[in-house]
Order: sequence, then structure tokens, then C-alpha cells
Amino acid sequence: MTSHSLAHNIGNTPLIELVHLSRLTGCQIFGKAEFLNPGGSIKDRTALGMLQAAQARGELKEGTEVFEGTAGNTGIGIAMLASQFNYKCTIVMPDNQAQEKYETLKALGARLIKVAPVPFANPNHFYHTAKSLAAQTPNSFWCNQFENLDNYSIHYRTTGPEIWQQMENKVDHFVASSGTGGSLAGISNYLKEKSKDIQVTLVDPFGSGLYEHFHTGEIKTEGSSITEGIGIMRLTENYKKAKVDQALRVSDTEMISMLYYLSQKEGILVGTSAALNVFAAFQIAKQYKNSGRRIVTLLCDSALRYQSKIFNPQWLNEKKLHPDLNLLN
Repeated sequence: MTSHSLAHNIGNTPLIELVHLSRLTGCQIFGKAEFLNPGGSIKDRTALGMLQAAQARGELKEGTEVFEGTAGNTGIGIAMLASQFNYKCTIVMPDNQAQEKYETLKALGARLIKVAPVPFANPNHFYHTAKSLAAQTPNSFWCNQFENLDNYSIHYRTTGPEIWQQMENKVDHFVASSGTGGSLAGISNYLKEKSKDIQVTLVDPFGSGLYEHFHTGEIKTEGSSITEGIGIMRLTENYKKAKVDQALRVSDTEMISMLYYLSQKEGILVGTSAALNVFAAFQIAKQYKNSGRRIVTLLCDSALRYQSKIFNPQWLNEKKLHPDLNLLN
């Protein structure tokens, strides 16, 4: 892999201070700009980590068909790299995700299979469907991002060290939501090894069970969320490795208000999970107002991956979502 290859240029993303939110709180809030990865999201790292580890174990060879069940971003990362490595690629997704994700996967040459969104216990869930298709296909590899610890490992080896270095070894808080749990686990472990004083906050949307599990030990929830790719009703092997000190829950109204604030005040177009992360980071900064504490979170992907939804007034009205920048005062 040369320094000019696509795979080599995954990672080493900029760290951006959110200057207006920092001024409002008297803290420093930073976002790791993962939307600037070649495939447009933090999941490029996950895809690279899983495929490279499988290559090293001899589980992949030219012509292998790679399968994955995903909300989209991991699939895009896999499809992008599959083209480079000369693998076939089949991606299974729920049929209620942003249209931009489907179009991107098709443009990358992936075979796309859409399934109805169903609970995890249902055998038709996208996770089980991808696993089953891989089992039925000769010369195949199922990535299994939720349970595959190569996901955790790539973030421990790359994302965590990058944050520590870019922050000049001065981090007070790390804030992140969880889908597979890979980024939260990898980064939290690395940062905690550097300083036990760093506080790690899990951010969870309504409809996910991790917030309640942190506080009560039970996986249960209330409500639902429009966010894609985060929130889950089970403990994955990746998530089990996370080191979490506190958990916050953020509503869709809070998230969408932050998303519009970031676009209009900070000039940064981020997706729903990133806006969720930043809102939680902002809440923590308000708790420590004027303390100068240094808070880092993840800007997972771009708003342009969801623009047919989140910048569509009709869609927002249907979801009863009305961005309110006054929430941030």
C-alpha cells in the first residue's frame, strides 16, 4: 500500500474547533472531521480495519465476495475499498435510510439488497440477512462489524492516537454516540490509557437502549429517533470494551437544532449522529462554563449524505421537527 493509495489516505482527519460554541461556553469544543475521509465517514476506518485484518489472516483473496449488513456508511467504505482490492461486494441495508446512501453504493458498483426494518430478533433483520447470504456463497467473507473486534482495534490504533496528538496531550472529555461501539471503545481505551482523568460520555438517541443500560443495567428504551447508524438494543462485543463514565440522551429536536446551528454558525455541514454528539458536548461544556475544559467529539459524516431528508421542509414537518437555534442560548 503506497502513500498515495486510497486506503493509505483513510484517517489523519483534521480536528476542528467549534469556535462559536466554544465562545458561548468558555470551554473549547473540538470535532474530529471524519466526514473528510475518502468515503465520507468515520466508517472508512472500520471498513479498512476489518478488510486489512482479514487479508493478514488469509481470509480474503482476489474475487472474494464481501458481505455486510449496515445502515450505509460502513457499506460505502467497504464498497470503496472492495473496488481497490478487486473484491466483489454485497451490502444489505434497511429500506428506510437516506436515498443518498443507496445511490452512493450503486455508484461504487456494490450489489445492494434492501430489507424491511425489523427488530434484531427477526431473522430478516439486515444483520442476519447479510450473515446468511455470506454463508450460502462460496469464496465469501462476512465483515460482521458489530462483533468483529478489528473494528475496535482500528480506532484504538489510529483515531485515538490522532486525537491525543492533535490535542497536544490535553483532553478533558471525549463524547461519542455508539452504533457498533467500535469507535467509542477504541478511542476511550486509548485515551484512558493516556490519562485516567479523561471523562468519557456515551451519547444515545431515544429508541436506543444503551443510555438506560448504563444507568440501570437494563436494555430498554422509549421513543424513537431519525438518526441513522447509531443507537442499538443489544451489547455488541465492540461496545463491551468501551470505557464510559457517564451517559446522556439527546432528543431529535435538540439534535436537528444543533445540526442547523453548525451549518449556519460554524459553517460545518454534518449528519445527524455528529449533531447528536456535538449537542452532548455542548451540554457538558455548559456544565463546566468558563472553565476552559477541552472537549472532543466525532463529526462522523456529512449532512450532504442526508440532505434529501434534513434539508427538506416537508420531511421535517412530517417528522414534527422544527430547528430552534434558541435551544443553544
